[in-house]
Amino acid sequence: MQRDFESLEFATAGEAIRFAAANRPVAIRLDGKNLVVRRQDADRLEADGVEFAYLHDHEGRIVTVPVN
Repeated sequence: MQRDFESLEFATAGEAIRFAAANRPVAIRLDGKNLVVRRQDADRLEADGVEFAYLHDHEGRIVTVPVN
């Protein structure tokens, strides 16, 4: 899948979540990769019907919220 947005890739979901929390973009899992993207890019992916999941830390447990 060719991406037309900027992203940072992290080895773990936890690293992506921590980076996103400190810098205010969002952490997602897309194509098996833990990425941090701008909110606008995540919104556009959702609108385009791309399947991905938001990554969140809920009381020390990493959870995913599937989209599409």
